[in-house]
Amino acid sequence: MLSRVAERIYWLARYLERIENTARLVSVYDNLLYDLPRGNSISWYNLIVINSGTEQFHERYKVKSERNVVKFLLADDDNYASLMSSIRMLRENVRTSRDVIPSETWELTNELYIYVRENISQGVNRSKRHEFLTHVIESCQMITGLLVGAMARDAGWNFMILGCNIERADMTTRMLDAGTFLAMEPFEESNVNLTQVIWSKVLRSQSAYLTYRRTVRRAIRASNVVNYLLNDEQFPRTFYYCVEQMDRAAKYLPRSASVRTVLKDIKSLKYVIESSQDLTDDFRSYLNELQIDLIKLNEVIVENWFAFKEEDAA
Repeated sequence: MLSRVAERIYWLARYLERIENTARLVSVYDNLLYDLPRGNSISWYNLIVINSGTEQFHERYKVKSERNVVKFLLADDDNYASLMSSIRMLRENVRTSRDVIPSETWELTNELYIYVRENISQGVNRSKRHEFLTHVIESCQMITGLLVGAMARDAGWNFMILGCNIERADMTTRMLDAGTFLAMEPFEESNVNLTQVIWSKVLRSQSAYLTYRRTVRRAIRASNVVNYLLNDEQFPRTFYYCVEQMDRAAKYLPRSASVRTVLKDIKSLKYVIESSQDLTDDFRSYLNELQIDLIKLNEVIVENWFAFKEEDAA
């Protein structure tokens, strides 16, 4: 497979996953608004910090309001990581990859693009945000389902697995960071178990609530949820599972030694939370280190396969 084709498929998968995960991340905070007791509030600006977008945000917005944060994450054309920007990039990568992916992918991607373009204001405004985000998530899942059900398990498929899972692993760390930050917030005393509410929302944002209950078989506690989303070997959105899937895909690709070495190093950083008392700034620093390692992994993937000159293959 030509490196330019492989690169388009890799980024197609990354943008598709990024769109869904951005919608999921905003949804966590949006859903919390309806469950927090009266008198408590949440800092929407933390979503900017979690997404490493503070510098870009401050260049265009003076107020750290809910509306400005959501607009930046969903609708801002100048934010390269916004949902709108990601959909444009997804559409372009699908358009230029139509000869190696199912033909229906182009139609479904266009439908999603048109829906978001025409309804993005619903995502910014609170009243219809849930409906908008749900539609985006379900549309991404339709496209993913098509690709899973109709792509040959060849080199293109393995590059898609790499792209999907590096993006998914990154967002899992950001979801955990969001949950940890919220759990550390000084909320007013209440009869409601706010920690349980927060971590239930994190699980639901990952579609992991029921599988967590079946697998862990314990009450929803911060330490249990964090360990599950980091280390479970069977659920497809846990960090460990994503890294394993990338390693498995890389194994079937040529010249994969350098990529698999980085993946091995990442797997060696396994972290186990003993209690909720361990969810401190040190744990958030650990999550940040994982994100840095994933950036390094992306750089190695690009250097190894996409910056590779075809004539050097001999």
